Amino acid sequence: MDAGLHAAFMMKRTFLAKLHANGIYYIVGACLLLVGAPLYQAVILLPQGHGEALSAEGKGSFVAYMSWMSNHLGQFLGYRVLLILAFAALLNLPFTLFRIIIAQEILGREDEAVAEEGTGADEADQEAHATTEIQEMPADVWRGKGFAVLAAWSGLIGIILYVLGTAAGSIYLAVIASTFSTGTALPANFSTLVGIFNIIPNTLGGGLLALATLFFGALIARSGRRLWPGIWVAFGYTALAVAALLSGSAVAVASSPQSQAAFTTPATLLFALWVLWLGIMLVRLKPE
Repeated sequence: MDAGLHAAFMMKRTFLAKLHANGIYYIVGACLLLVGAPLYQAVILLPQGHGEALSAEGKGSFVAYMSWMSNHLGQFLGYRVLLILAFAALLNLPFTLFRIIIAQEILGREDEAVAEEGTGADEADQEAHATTEIQEMPADVWRGKGFAVLAAWSGLIGIILYVLGTAAGSIYLAVIASTFSTGTALPANFSTLVGIFNIIPNTLGGGLLALATLFFGALIARSGRRLWPGIWVAFGYTALAVAALLSGSAVAVASSPQSQAAFTTPATLLFALWVLWLGIMLVRLKPE
């Protein structure tokens, strides 16, 4: 094996190893959302009366909800930590998808250039050049990729807002619940702050995630079978449905920030299924 082919092979293996590792993280995060969180609710929260407390909160009775939380603070925090860990595992997902899309564009461009020119360039040199571009991200990679860049940054900021907003809201509620007792008055700005802590993860974070999935899905669907295998094309179209539900959830929470919208749970579950799909595809990737 000559030096050019060996370098290309090692770069491709490194890139593939990173995708495999990321895929495992995404599978773990998705399983926490799809299985871990619902199971935690069913086994731990609901038998303790969490459903009734949520119903009371939805009707504006924050005192009833805080009364429940003051007696079940550990269970409440355990659930919130589960959600935070799930989304933290997806932190680099937007830029992983960005790199995959750019890689496909670069390889497609290389193939088209070779086919059009009809050159007899050495295969090892071509592979080394293409793989180096993928690994090092050439200077012109951003040109004409505005939607991909916007999707990557929107997704990253959306996940960060979800994690930070959920953490901040959990800390605030835990502080209030730790000193709450029957007959204790809630702070005057309690409902306002609860609304803000719902808007940050679900409206701002969810809205940015909706934008990211919309653009990622559109970019993959636009190229279609010309660049992508059929399963990736289906993945791209599914992203459009994920974006629609996340958008609906974001708008609904903004309209009623003191309570969880009906769209939020289905949107989260569909997003988790989409992430699980991506993780499985990445783990199963094999070198050509």
